Amino acid sequence: MAPRANWKGFIKIAELSIPVALYAAATTSERIAFHTVNRQTGNRVRRQFVDEQTEKPVERESQVKGYEIGQGQYIILEPEEIQAAIPESDKTLLIEAFVPCRDVDTAYFDKPYFLTPSGAVAQESFALIREAMRKTQVAALGRAVLFRRVRTVLMRVQGSILLANTLNFDYEVRPAEQIFEDVPEMKIEGEMLDLAKYIIETKSGLFNPRAFDDRYEAALAELVKAKIAGRAFKAPKPPKETKVVDLMAALRRSAEAAGRPASPPSQPKTARKRKSEAAPRRKAS
Repeated sequence: MAPRANWKGFIKIAELSIPVALYAAATTSERIAFHTVNRQTGNRVRRQFVDEQTEKPVERESQVKGYEIGQGQYIILEPEEIQAAIPESDKTLLIEAFVPCRDVDTAYFDKPYFLTPSGAVAQESFALIREAMRKTQVAALGRAVLFRRVRTVLMRVQGSILLANTLNFDYEVRPAEQIFEDVPEMKIEGEMLDLAKYIIETKSGLFNPRAFDDRYEAALAELVKAKIAGRAFKAPKPPKETKVVDLMAALRRSAEAAGRPASPPSQPKTARKRKSEAAPRRKAS
C-alpha cells in the first residue's frame, strides 16, 4: 500500500511548473510506546491543564495562547488572530537557487522527506530536472508554506526521486565557531598521526543504515517480552570504563589489535648517535 502524501503542490523553476508530492522519509511509529497508568487501578492517566495560581482545572475552551512580556504578564493571542497572521499556502515550492552539494551544511537539516512526481504527466519534466541536477552535482534550494509555516527546503537527487530536507533557520543553529572557540588548533605529525591513519584505514567501510541497531529499543522490547512471559529479565552488563593515560600507548594497542605489529619505542637522538659511533670502533678492534 502506497503511503499517503503529506503535501501536494508544484515545483516552480522559472516558467516551469511540475506537480509533485511530498512524503515523510522518517517515522517514529515503529518505536515502542508507553502509556502512563495508575499503579493502583491499572487505568490510563490523562493530562489536565491547571491554573498555576488557583490550581483549578482549565477547560479547553478557556485555553488560549499567551506571549510573556514580563514576570507573570502575558499578551493574549486569540486563535483567529494567529490564523490570520499565518501565510496561506499557494501549493508552490519555488526554487530560488541551485548550490553545489559540497556546500551543504548538515547542521541546518531539520526533517527528511521524499519528493516525487505527482501523476504520469509530471514524470518527464521531473526526470529532466532530476537528471540535470545529477549531472551538475547540485542541490536545489526552495521555499514553500508547509504545515502552516514558511519553510526553506533543500532538495538532492536520490535514485529516481529527490530527497528533500526542511532546513532550520539561521537563528536556530548555534554558531559552533563561537561556542567552541577555546578548542585549540593542534598540528599532529609523526608516528602518532601514522598510527591514527592506520586505525582509520582498518575501520574503513560503507555507510549502511541497516547495520545500525537501536540498542535502547531492543532492550525495551526484551524487557516487555520478559514481563509478558512472566520471566526474569537479565539486564546487560555495563561496559567497562577505560582511562586513557598515554595517548601513544593507546594508539599502539589499537593498531596491534587491528593487526599491525608494534613499532619499537623511539630512541633519543643522543643514544642513536652513540650507537652509530660505537659500531665502527668495534669493527676496527
